[in-house]
Amino acid sequence: MLREIRIHRLESMDASLDDVRLLADPTRARIVSLVRAAGRQSVTVLARELGVSQPTVSHHLKALFDAGLLRREQEGRRVWYSIAPDRSDALAGLLPADDRAGGMTEDVIARMVDDLAQRFDGGLSRETVERYVRESVELIRARGADARESSRAAAFAAERLDALLSVERPAVRPEVLFVCVQNAGRSQMAAAMMRHFAGDRVHVRTAGSEPASAVRSVVVSALDEIGVPLGGEFPKPLTDEVVRAADVVVTMGCGDACPVYAGKTYLDWPIADPAGLSLPGVRGIRDDIEARVRGLLATLG
Repeated sequence: MLREIRIHRLESMDASLDDVRLLADPTRARIVSLVRAAGRQSVTVLARELGVSQPTVSHHLKALFDAGLLRREQEGRRVWYSIAPDRSDALAGLLPADDRAGGMTEDVIARMVDDLAQRFDGGLSRETVERYVRESVELIRARGADARESSRAAAFAAERLDALLSVERPAVRPEVLFVCVQNAGRSQMAAAMMRHFAGDRVHVRTAGSEPASAVRSVVVSALDEIGVPLGGEFPKPLTDEVVRAADVVVTMGCGDACPVYAGKTYLDWPIADPAGLSLPGVRGIRDDIEARVRGLLATLG
């Protein structure tokens, strides 16, 4: 079954009938979507994302590589897969509709509003909840199509509403906001470590001045090496209420993107951007961030 592959929407003739048949397999189509969103992916990460065995992922990756849709790069004992540059546009058109456009219909948005209005009942009005949900939907949509667009928009809206509520109520624990440009590397590593080291003692948020579509897979691998989980985190736009809710705002390479409010601690960490680096290069950045996070945690008591 072709699962809504719309050949008439292709803007290029680079896509062959063989490509169409290859991506008619839902697992292969999902693999291509994940690789395209992250820039590159490994067998280990793909298997975890898909919930299938690594041999199954390797089988599909070989078929996609042999067809010239993916390219392969050896890095030590790990192999990375990325979209072949000359096939990117054709693949975008061949991806099934549900992998390209998310599922944020008006019914889905209305359900988000209902669920979050109930969650924040007594603290925020329904009108406020709906305004933040719809604004969050637009901000997530602006970052490009994503197969998990709806769940990410709901999570983003919930985090913003929680921050808004924190501004109006006395904080029961320190709140730290980590900000970098794409929210796909440095700030995500710092936040993951702070959550892991501090547990419930510190409330942690992240944001990006120009958020990417996904956290870099090499960042996930670097964290995994030291036993720090990233969970379901994803790049999020920087919004005013998360800054106002924070006690400490840590910036990394995003200049003066953060608004400044009195009574907050602002720290700027001069940390190299991991974009484009291999795992050995990211390890040094990770270790630098770890030392800084531990030092910050000590000051928070």
